Amino acid sequence: MIKQLSIYSENKKGTMMEITNVLTGNNINIWGSVTNDSAEFGIIRMVVSDPELAKEKLEEAGFFCRLCNVIGVEMADEVGALNRLLKTLFESNINVDYIYLSFNRDSSLPVQILHAQDAPEVEECIRAKGFRVL
Repeated sequence: MIKQLSIYSENKKGTMMEITNVLTGNNINIWGSVTNDSAEFGIIRMVVSDPELAKEKLEEAGFFCRLCNVIGVEMADEVGALNRLLKTLFESNINVDYIYLSFNRDSSLPVQILHAQDAPEVEECIRAKGFRVL
């Protein structure tokens, strides 16, 4: 299971740079991220090298953050790989709340980061279907 950092922030100029300044200043590497915004606020979801420290330091800087479990599934870098994963999840009656891309620095393969309810159960299902879960 991977810990994901979610940062809730105002949608204003320089906010993302403020966040990356805090992470850079604490030697925290961003391994994957996705940003969802609305007119006034956004949610920045990240997989980082030290999620606990990132949360602590960002909260000290005034950001509201939370950690949650997500699933990382290493994929072949080929046409249809994501479709096979999604088909497996669909056939297993699993709803994915959101998904975004990262990569495994050791294997150089893509990693789909996904959030679903009952993450341990979903992780077990994916493994049983032959996928590599990180």
